[in-house]
Amino acid sequence: MPSPYATARIALATRHGKERALALPFRWGLGAELALCPADTDQLGTFSGEIPRLADAFSTCKAKARLGIEASGLQLGLASEASFGPHPAMPMLAVGQELLLFLDQERDLCVVEQRLEWRTNYSQTVLEPDQSVEAWLAQVRFPSHAVIARPAMAQAGELFKGLHTAAALTEAISRCRAADPDGRVWLETDMRAHCNPTRMRSIRQLGLALVRRLRCPCPECGTPGWGLLDTLPGLPCSDCGTATELSLAEIWGCQQCGARREQPRRDGLQRADPGQCPWCNP
Repeated sequence: MPSPYATARIALATRHGKERALALPFRWGLGAELALCPADTDQLGTFSGEIPRLADAFSTCKAKARLGIEASGLQLGLASEASFGPHPAMPMLAVGQELLLFLDQERDLCVVEQRLEWRTNYSQTVLEPDQSVEAWLAQVRFPSHAVIARPAMAQAGELFKGLHTAAALTEAISRCRAADPDGRVWLETDMRAHCNPTRMRSIRQLGLALVRRLRCPCPECGTPGWGLLDTLPGLPCSDCGTATELSLAEIWGCQQCGARREQPRRDGLQRADPGQCPWCNP
């Protein structure tokens, strides 16, 4: 089936090199070219907290795409956004929620792909006076993944972002220690895409998923973007048959006309492990 966006130009609003992850999937999968837009997306919030993100991730992502459309004058826009933090059920495990959003103003269409990303180096630590940082750096995959440093008392001094060499990090730590009343340093992973190869790979996977979705028309109205909208819990336990919280089925649909269809899980799983059962493993 021919691509509905062959030869189209899509505005990509990013300041962090995301075109490196997304340009080829959209060129090969849709025949579309990404037009990089220098819109000030930082005004919507920054990972390092200088500018708080006031809206949720979806609203922020949609606002980014609109900024790109406005800056470029194109009818199509693309943007990504992410949130990182502890897993709600397993607080010791860090996860990321990645979103990739496509806007088609001519069709009044908004298509979103998202994924819960378990492979993340997201972490923070407080470096005490005279404490070595080597163990934490190995954990967060420095220097291939950049880090951020600031005095532990945030208002005590400046913020150092994009640190990806030992010399730059040593200098930043020294300056942060001098600025902090107790000589303590706050360190965190730099989660901006161009500073974080793990996150860049996740964005690429989302790009591939979004391209596949945009190539799939709605069986009712033909609009691009037919795909997964929701899941239904209730996968039965393989031992006792009790319904679990795991997905029993998927709801696929069209964000344009509202068509919905229930279908089995794509992985073919029909029974849950007893370890996931509220009766067998209360």
